[in-house]
Amino acid sequence: MVLIPAGSFDMGGDNSQASADEFPKHRVQVSAFYMDATEVTNAQFRAFVAATGYITTAEQRPVWEELKKTLPAGAQRPPDSIMVAASLVFRPGNGPVDLNDFSRWWSWVPGADWRHPQGPGSSIDGKEEYPVVHVSWFDALAYCKWAGKRLPTEAEWEYAARGGQESQVYPWGNEHVHAGAPKANSWEGKFPYLNEQRDGYVTSAPVKRYTPNKLGLYDMAGNVWEWCNDWYAADHYQALSGRTSVNPAGPEKSHDPQDPYAAKRVLRGGSFLCNDSYCSGYRVARRMKSSPDTGLEHTGFRCVKDVVTK
Repeated sequence: MVLIPAGSFDMGGDNSQASADEFPKHRVQVSAFYMDATEVTNAQFRAFVAATGYITTAEQRPVWEELKKTLPAGAQRPPDSIMVAASLVFRPGNGPVDLNDFSRWWSWVPGADWRHPQGPGSSIDGKEEYPVVHVSWFDALAYCKWAGKRLPTEAEWEYAARGGQESQVYPWGNEHVHAGAPKANSWEGKFPYLNEQRDGYVTSAPVKRYTPNKLGLYDMAGNVWEWCNDWYAADHYQALSGRTSVNPAGPEKSHDPQDPYAAKRVLRGGSFLCNDSYCSGYRVARRMKSSPDTGLEHTGFRCVKDVVTK
């Protein structure tokens, strides 16, 4: 783990790509903490499962009584062919698609899980140092508790990603993600059907493949999205403006006007699918959200730990 020193920073969007939920920028003070230098790897997660027998969300059949809580009243139960142990797997297209319709590149694949990232027949053999994926927020929390750690707050995550730099767009500064030598694992080309692979990978990359930020943290941009502890609320920053927040832990409940029935947690950092035409998720201020029971091929996590003072 890497020691992240205490300090203050301006949290929120830095350029014209910023979304409405990244404003207003507001001052945040963060206490010192430790953060994993890398995303949790397949090898680390395998050790957790071996020690505990833990079964991830993707390895369990969905429970309709829980699922319907996230849907409008009167929603019909999906067919049995859908209500199986499964997860969302990326499927590149053959040409341009409507970028508002994520079903054009995500497929619900029975048997896809952390051991089988692309579904049955795939495996993580030889990929011990790749980030674990298809983990829900609940899975990440369970691993953290086993390891004696916790998930970062959204403020801690952004503070660490910035690496002590004020108002910079990316963990390395302001140079565009595709300028110069590869700096992160992202989608280079035309999303979601043409990846030029200048960074060397189509999907996830091994951890420590790219230069770390100034604090020694790897993949704070790209590779896989990372769960944070906070609930997501689109208007949360408005409640924090005009003052300095000390170790903010997020809102008390979720609020996503685009999907009002589902409670969501925050994800940060972007993934191998991020592209300026779609989400520019590799920006340090970029916020993403998902229901805590969701697993995807481009979603993982890293842990933090409090600094114990005598």
